[in-house]
Amino acid sequence: MNSTTAYASDIAFTASVKALQTKKGSRKAYARMEENGSWATTITQELADFIAAQTSIFFATANADGQPYIQHRGGPAGFLRVLDEHTIAFVDFAGNRQYITQGNLTENPKAHLFLMDYMHRR
Repeated sequence: MNSTTAYASDIAFTASVKALQTKKGSRKAYARMEENGSWATTITQELADFIAAQTSIFFATANADGQPYIQHRGGPAGFLRVLDEHTIAFVDFAGNRQYITQGNLTENPKAHLFLMDYMHRR
């Protein structure tokens, strides 16, 4: 395995995570997964359809110090929309006017969306 190869899974499997995986015995399996294509990096039609059906999501950000904040966002199906294979947008309905998410994004542009499929437990 070439240690300089970048994989999409490197977002989660940082050097420290890979070291722990090696120490605890799971690294070899995850290295095979990476070499066989790693994780998808584009929004497929199946995923786009799932996203379009959502009425409730959780939007996670963190400030410059790494303090996390997760906020619920919801609306009618379609409020969360795929613009292209790399971009998701949503209608930003008025909330509690604390602006924590927006403030966090000015300091740290990374964000995560949590979309739950409760019916299929995924």
